[in-house]
Amino acid sequence: MMRAGNRSLWFTLLYAAMIAALAYVLIYMPTPYLIYRPGSAEEVKPMVSVRNGDPAESGTFMMTTVSASYANLLMLGLAKADRNAEVLTKESRLQGSSEDEYAAKQVYYMDNSQSSAIEAAYKKAGVAYRIVPQYIYVLETAKGADPFFHPGDKIVEVNGEAVADSEELQHILEGKKAGDRVDVKLDRKGDTVSGKVELTTVSDTASGEQRTGFGVGIATLQKIMPGEAGHEITFTSTDVGGPSAGLMFTLEIYNQLTPGDLSKGYRIAGTGTIGEDGKVGPIGGVVHKIVAADREHADIFFVPENNAEAAEAKAQQIGTGMKLVPVRTLDDALRYLEQLPVKAK
Repeated sequence: MMRAGNRSLWFTLLYAAMIAALAYVLIYMPTPYLIYRPGSAEEVKPMVSVRNGDPAESGTFMMTTVSASYANLLMLGLAKADRNAEVLTKESRLQGSSEDEYAAKQVYYMDNSQSSAIEAAYKKAGVAYRIVPQYIYVLETAKGADPFFHPGDKIVEVNGEAVADSEELQHILEGKKAGDRVDVKLDRKGDTVSGKVELTTVSDTASGEQRTGFGVGIATLQKIMPGEAGHEITFTSTDVGGPSAGLMFTLEIYNQLTPGDLSKGYRIAGTGTIGEDGKVGPIGGVVHKIVAADREHADIFFVPENNAEAAEAKAQQIGTGMKLVPVRTLDDALRYLEQLPVKAK
């Protein structure tokens, strides 16, 4: 007969094992889902430096973000009770990319967004500028490509020659064929990495023309410089990725490039991509950005026209007092700000 003490110990161990298994299932077991929620509404001015700019700004321009977190079963259950939470699959976010490739693309989109914002602001302010290629950036590594490359690498030199854009790269590789090996120097997160890379045959995504290359997805990152010294623009590093802060970057830059204060004392949030021609493009997650801006007491929210319907519905749901202003172009936003009276204190 089992003694009472042994029986009690057995039940205690069984109970502990059940609790551990439940904790694993609820907390640690991975799921194929992400939970999107409102992120932040952050002031843009501390992120941008305009040499000889007009610093007057009694209000503020704010970029808005979305928070995304990998979900366990417990978080999925709690998300059902949160009207500001949205559950989507990981694949809908990655769209065939690896995690590293997705992260590299977000860095590229943010850098490209900043360049487009500078270009659009320079054009509107009448500042002459030039485009200077900086480096080739590795976005993705296809199957069969040389494993030497990692997403996020910066290609610095090929066969001892400095390379800043795809045209220079093509010139260096001219006359070479698949199977040839070349010396490559990379900047990988601040460290220099060198090695020999075997070339392969690649197809141009635009023309379909075949040529010799590395077999990885690349893009040229560029810097927008004023034609004459005096209005250089720099950005501080940020952990935020993606292209959707373009419009708000442009408004902040333009405000500093021109005399006066476009903010007029208002807390102005918004979202939207920006083209160098000033066109404002749609973005994802607008319903979360509306909530983020409302939490930071924004007075005005600029929203791309194509996102306006979803934004208005969310604004009504949360009962915000923000004024939503749909825009198609930078000029639309500037016209609205120019006709605003100065905010009463």
